[in-house]
Amino acid sequence: MNRWYHSWVAAVRIARRDAWRFKGRSSLVLAMIALPILGVSAADLTLRSAELSTEQQMARDLGAADARMTDPGMGGVPILQAPDGLNTTPVKDYGDGVWPEGRGDIEAAFPAGAKTLKDANGSGKLRTGHGLLNAVIHELDANDPMTRGMMTLDQGRFPDKAGEVAATVHFLEAGGLKVGSTIAARGLDTEYRIVGSYELPDSLKADEVLAPPGTFLAPLDKALKADDLPGTETSSTYLVSVGGDGFTWNMVQKANSKGVAVISRAVALDPPADSDVPLFQKEGWANYEQSTASEAAALAVVATVVGLAMLEICLLAGPAFAVGARRSARQLGLVGANGGDRRHIRAIVLSGGLVIGIAAAVVGTVLGLLLTFALRPLLEDTMGRRFGSFDVRPLELLGIGLLAVLTGLLAAIVPAITSSRQSVLASLTGRRGVRRSSRVLPVIGLIAAGLGIAITLYGATATDSVPVVAGGSALAELGIVALTPALVGLFGRLGGWLPLSPRLALRDAVRNRGRTAPAVAAVLAAVAGTVAVATYAASDDVQQRAAYSAQLPHGAVTVLNAEGGGRDVPALRAAVQKHFPVDVRADVSRITVGNVNCAPYSDVKGCGRYEIHTPKENRCALWTEGTPGAKELTPAERRKLSSDWRCKESGHYAEYDVLVADERLLSVLAIDDPASVSALKSGKAVSFDRRNVEKGKIGIKLITDPAKADLMTQKGKEYPGEIKSFAVHEAPKAATAYGVKIVLPPQAAKAAGLLTAPVGAYFSTDKLPSGPQQQKLEAALDTLGTDGGLYVEKGYTSENSIVLLALTVFAGLVTIGAAGIATGLAQTDAEPDLKTLAAVGAPPRVRRTLSGFQCGVVAAMGVVLGSAAGVLPAIGLRLTEERQQLKWYEEALDSGMGGMQEAPYVPIVVPWETLAALLVAVPVGAALLAALVTRSRTAVARRAAG
Repeated sequence: MNRWYHSWVAAVRIARRDAWRFKGRSSLVLAMIALPILGVSAADLTLRSAELSTEQQMARDLGAADARMTDPGMGGVPILQAPDGLNTTPVKDYGDGVWPEGRGDIEAAFPAGAKTLKDANGSGKLRTGHGLLNAVIHELDANDPMTRGMMTLDQGRFPDKAGEVAATVHFLEAGGLKVGSTIAARGLDTEYRIVGSYELPDSLKADEVLAPPGTFLAPLDKALKADDLPGTETSSTYLVSVGGDGFTWNMVQKANSKGVAVISRAVALDPPADSDVPLFQKEGWANYEQSTASEAAALAVVATVVGLAMLEICLLAGPAFAVGARRSARQLGLVGANGGDRRHIRAIVLSGGLVIGIAAAVVGTVLGLLLTFALRPLLEDTMGRRFGSFDVRPLELLGIGLLAVLTGLLAAIVPAITSSRQSVLASLTGRRGVRRSSRVLPVIGLIAAGLGIAITLYGATATDSVPVVAGGSALAELGIVALTPALVGLFGRLGGWLPLSPRLALRDAVRNRGRTAPAVAAVLAAVAGTVAVATYAASDDVQQRAAYSAQLPHGAVTVLNAEGGGRDVPALRAAVQKHFPVDVRADVSRITVGNVNCAPYSDVKGCGRYEIHTPKENRCALWTEGTPGAKELTPAERRKLSSDWRCKESGHYAEYDVLVADERLLSVLAIDDPASVSALKSGKAVSFDRRNVEKGKIGIKLITDPAKADLMTQKGKEYPGEIKSFAVHEAPKAATAYGVKIVLPPQAAKAAGLLTAPVGAYFSTDKLPSGPQQQKLEAALDTLGTDGGLYVEKGYTSENSIVLLALTVFAGLVTIGAAGIATGLAQTDAEPDLKTLAAVGAPPRVRRTLSGFQCGVVAAMGVVLGSAAGVLPAIGLRLTEERQQLKWYEEALDSGMGGMQEAPYVPIVVPWETLAALLVAVPVGAALLAALVTRSRTAVARRAAG
């Protein structure tokens, strides 16, 4: 035991001195291992710091209070809730009956002697330095001790009297304001002074204004009158402090019996067992947590990625250790000549990996800590939330560091075994000998590659399992890595067709496969991952482009605003026409029920809505299924109805499905149908949905009491609203109105007595508005005091082009780096050969040319093999997605939702541009770079001392 210990101490000492002696090679290997460790340790520290503990999360949600009591909107009936207070349901199962809704009484559920604080939230448009900005309006007494921890004061103070407000830092920056500025809500004349700025730790980019209770929300939430702007919905909760043991689970259940939900600090810190939660015992409910199978699948994917990354590092670092061992062959031979056996030789080479691995672990971990600490503000701003704490997990960092040590040892194993097998005489004389390539490794590689391809295709076509596809792809890639020495030999047969320098480079690469094959395999691994992601991204881009549903023809513009009965609409129309290259302008109005100031789908008393009347014989049976008295359909009947024309949906959506406009709207919508144009000119409506047409007429039903109509619908009855009938022309089936179902001519709407209000305009443009034109229009809309509801149809915008470019650049850098490492090792290893070339009269430029071609040959071989290997996982994942989406589509057909969607389209597209860039640009770039940084002349060698 003592001899073993001392031999290893000596081996480590020799390895440390050797690493310090050859600082360049050691730094290169250290950097390769330390960089991934730096990234992983920084990611671990960032994730752990951003992950809040339960106590920290409760402090941000509840401040110093014990609980937050909320009305779930179930009319005050007894409820059941999950311990986190987020999931609730009534105790009684109402089945197909009318489910309770409406406000409950939170105050009736307050525990005796509790201290409470109202916390109200709404939203509204506030006047800023630039115009109008929609923001959350938060009314809370922030000076109460119960709010401590919910907000962090940045400047000034929290408001404590009428006329004062505070605002988030982001709101002030977005609105061009500062502490001391004044703001006002649109529609209200009172101005309020900003006395402080603050931030929400969980939402740094929130636009929010904090005010004392009753400042904004009371006037904004008043009943709607004819001359008022629409109000804002207000939600109110109560912070509760009870003292003692806090708000216990029994107290939560007592509040539930009065229809109130509770988020409790005590329950969150010490949740009850599932058996003590009545909600989890109810049929159809469960305590949803990530399943063991999904966790295992995620771990399998992570393990695969980490394994491949370690493999790539070992493939790059291994040749460096091999060259180092050869450079130290005389030293190792002296160890053998002085009584050292093969164990000692292996120990010395392995100690080199151990020393570099430990150094890489220390350097990578320390740099990861320092980088995360320095970038903490940037990371928090990027995530939009503050860290809970700077959470350092020593055991996790130690595990990440051990990964570096393991990687260093694995990279040194093969060089250690090779060095130990060399005879003492060969080591002392510098002779390498001739060793035949392994015949077993290519066979193993071929079997692994075939098995991996089979597993990948099986996982994609039979199991729908992403981990199986990932595992099969990884196995296939490992098989190709094992085949690399044999494939490098095949590449060598091309040498007869090449000029002198590339022929020498290729033959040198083939002759030294122990050095070339790992570098080629490392390039292969990097390029394979890039090609896989690029192929998947390109295929997904084509799929998304096909699935994109345009709201308007390309280049068309809409401006829609229903506020204030359309009083700002004329100014909005004029602003768009002034700043955009408008070709045709079509003014549009909307139907209102009650008065012109009623917002669409408003629940304010006195405001109604309209519906397009669909004749009974044109109604889809799927939409009435589930109502009282309706027939229950079988899956086969639903599947059949999915192809029925009455159950088909266009896939387009418009804010208003009925518009009052003239024939110019058809021109903007690019509908070239003379009959439809003539119909509108003659006072006829135009319908783009044949389901609404009956005997040449369409109907618009006016609903004056929406609440009653909804209640009758739940009971399977039809609301007896007044139906306005219009003569109609049915547009051709090919005509696409982008979600608009009916266009009513103004004269027809007026003759029928419909109440209408201007809502905006549709515009066609000579060319797509430019960025500066749109910015000028936005500034004009700000001057008008409205956002205008502007939309410009720019068509499908692909984000994958940037992704593909980034991937190509990344793969290029990794490939050039790996090829450069291989070239540097080749130069070091082949120094005697280069001196021989110089001795026989080769010009100095041959050295530079040979170096460039050595680098280019390695890069070219790796790129070719990596491109072939990378397509497999992408094809497997796309086939898996296609199978999953087909399955979901079949389920949608059985459930009757097939008419709402098209059959899945999951193409497989090879990104030829990316492959071309990798296959041509990367090897050429690597060769040129290597040639430029290589010295043309070599130093004169000195004779070794005798």
